[in-house]
Amino acid sequence: MRIGIPREPDEAQTLVAATPDTVGKLIKLGYDVIVEAGAGEKASFPDHLFEEAGAAIVGTAEAWGADVVFALDTPPLNYLDMMQRGATLIARMAPGRSPETIEALAQRGLTGLAMDMVPRISRAQSMDVLSSMANIAGYRAVVEAAAHFGRLFTGQVTAAGKMPPATVYVIGAGVAGLAAIGTANSMGAIVNATDVRNETAEQVESMGASFVPIPAPAQESSDGYAKEMTADQAQAAEKLYAEQAAKSDVVITTANVPGRKSPLLLSAQAVEAMKPGSIIVDMAAANGGNCELTVPGEVVTTPNGVIIIGYTDLAGRLPAQASQLYGQNLVNFFKLATPEKDGNLTLDLDDEVIEQMAVTILGEVKFPPPPVKVSAAPSGPTKEEQEAAAAAKEAEKARAATVKRRNWAIGGIVAAIVLIALVLATPAGMLQNYIILALSIVVGFYVITAVTHSLHTPLMSETNAISGIILVGAIISMVHSSNIAVTILAFIAVLIASINIFGGFFVTHRMLGMFRKED
Repeated sequence: MRIGIPREPDEAQTLVAATPDTVGKLIKLGYDVIVEAGAGEKASFPDHLFEEAGAAIVGTAEAWGADVVFALDTPPLNYLDMMQRGATLIARMAPGRSPETIEALAQRGLTGLAMDMVPRISRAQSMDVLSSMANIAGYRAVVEAAAHFGRLFTGQVTAAGKMPPATVYVIGAGVAGLAAIGTANSMGAIVNATDVRNETAEQVESMGASFVPIPAPAQESSDGYAKEMTADQAQAAEKLYAEQAAKSDVVITTANVPGRKSPLLLSAQAVEAMKPGSIIVDMAAANGGNCELTVPGEVVTTPNGVIIIGYTDLAGRLPAQASQLYGQNLVNFFKLATPEKDGNLTLDLDDEVIEQMAVTILGEVKFPPPPVKVSAAPSGPTKEEQEAAAAAKEAEKARAATVKRRNWAIGGIVAAIVLIALVLATPAGMLQNYIILALSIVVGFYVITAVTHSLHTPLMSETNAISGIILVGAIISMVHSSNIAVTILAFIAVLIASINIFGGFFVTHRMLGMFRKED
């Protein structure tokens, strides 16, 4: 089968549905790939890169006439007319909000697969276009906020004075929200975040932000998204959003509900209470917006000096990476739908991923699909399981302590036997040396442990003098002693003392070199 990658009909679209990298992967799955001339220019992928990857460069009609057509969004009707009956269109379709798309596909006998209908289940994560684009958009939202903000995000202490860090408030801890949190935190801002699901607190804190809970949070639905709030919950949330926005320098809203208008989070009154120069980035602008004063596609400044960024193409402002992620999502889907790697698309509707994505199959309407029971956050252990786990942990600690005590006892007995044997084998005239050895060990232990760790390296140089005395004494013992045991022990002492002396001087020399100025 041939896969066509046409140039996007929307001139404002900067992305392309495949990149040279993903084209090569599709060819390895057995497909022939054709690319319309200039399809990747806006994403910095010229035609010759696609040709080097194995694709053929063709005209508009040929690209749209392929067996399978990749697109970013549902194209206008005149482009659908160029597709052959029985062909497959794969794109973001938003079928829940676009019944006309379903009708157009059905009338033309086309198979339509909506990439924005990939279910939120573990094995479909690699195909989730919404998450891929949200990740890019979350990063770009912070970049746009920083570009319009009149100060640095990070705090600084300079000779001229101290500058506090910016305070960023993120509403929504989904993929986009977490990406925004991570980016703002990496830029040095103080980040706070809120989500209607309190179970996301751990994720927020793992990204370096502080979680601000809603007094009456919403529950998670069976499709992995939050349920719609009750009136009381919405009122409590709106009050919290307004309070946090008034204290923040930058507010980023990310609340999007698939298939419906975006919820209103910030009222005009809340915006009026914000500080002059504050920034709002409304990531839901394309779907109605989370802020009452957002103008989709534009940047506006309110009378009190708040800048509201309503860009609807945040992911499109990083076209090369966004195209790569979108194209890889498609490749991952085709790995599922091409089990034999023979270049033939196999749509098994018994597979819940394909079932959820199918809008039409050869003109037969398959939307809406049956619900899939999923959960974005795993349920925690029960009380009984927690108690059993705690008991097992305590038992393991007790067992480890018993083993440790037993090992210490065995070691002590072995050491005592060795020490007794050593004393019995030592000449009577040298027994007093054991007293000196024992006192040296005690004194050395207390001297070393009383010195702070930062001074251990200089202390090593001082011990070289002691090692020198040991070295001289050991050599004398080796020369004058006729006892083979004494000779062996003296040789070991010479070896160890020599290592300590030369090693100490070497390490000290390296340490001092760190403080020498270059010539």
